[in-house]
Amino acid sequence: MISVNDDKDLHFRKAEFDPEDCPVDCSRPCEIVCPANAISFQGKSASGTSSNTNEASTVLMDGVIAERCYGCGRCLPVCPYDKIREVTYVRDAATTLDLIKRNDVDAMEIHTSGRQSAQFKDLWCALGDSVENLRLIAVSLPNGGDSTISSMNEVFSIMKPNLRCFNLWQLDGRPMSGDIGRGATKETIDFAVQMAKAKNRPPGFLQLAGGTNAHTIDGLRKKGLFQTTSSTDDETSAIDSSNSSHASIGGVAYGGYARKIVGRVLRCMQSEHGGAAQIEDHPEHLLMALKEAVALVGPVKSL
Repeated sequence: MISVNDDKDLHFRKAEFDPEDCPVDCSRPCEIVCPANAISFQGKSASGTSSNTNEASTVLMDGVIAERCYGCGRCLPVCPYDKIREVTYVRDAATTLDLIKRNDVDAMEIHTSGRQSAQFKDLWCALGDSVENLRLIAVSLPNGGDSTISSMNEVFSIMKPNLRCFNLWQLDGRPMSGDIGRGATKETIDFAVQMAKAKNRPPGFLQLAGGTNAHTIDGLRKKGLFQTTSSTDDETSAIDSSNSSHASIGGVAYGGYARKIVGRVLRCMQSEHGGAAQIEDHPEHLLMALKEAVALVGPVKSL
């Protein structure tokens, strides 16, 4: 799956600052609050002198490590000197078109605000008939309140003429917050309840995102929105909420929370084998990460 956006979006931004502007006596709350370990002060210690890294081949430059930053924005308000800025970007439609035509891309996620369909239409038209190569198209949008259904229908009317695959609506409750705590999932569950009750909803599966974590499934169960299936002798039968007419949630996307639990394993591995260690080279840690992942998605997949 490739991910694109039609306009400014929280998922398509990076934090940026010049570490040379940072006072040496700063407590560096940005480094502490970053959930992705994407802010590094490896080059200088608090006294301003150089500090060595474990591996010369992976020396980290001071500042934001762009490859790790996923745009959560938590560093922006905590900088006591207001030195951190937000850099946003929009995926180029021509590049996206070329990617879709590759044999190894079979799904696309489009982030849209849902407030204006003009940008979505521009992107969709620019992609042309390349979208017919896809097996799934997911549209991720925030909760727009009463206008959400009309926005979804407008977007679907744009896609419909050359939509040849499954489509999915990703309900982005509280973006990039699942690792914060139990309450972070409330907004996406409320969004799911709203959509499940909605009339005149356009075709497509519903998937939860934004604030999803280990408590999301329990929250859906309490609302009668979660349905699991089990396979016995090639027959699939509902085993939970099977009689609920609202059991319409097709999936759960885990982002920040998944990073958190797998990140624990990665940090453990790196503390033992150094910062350059790759998890594929350490089966015992790969198994630990796999177990964490299975424990998270197991309730969804009936594992």
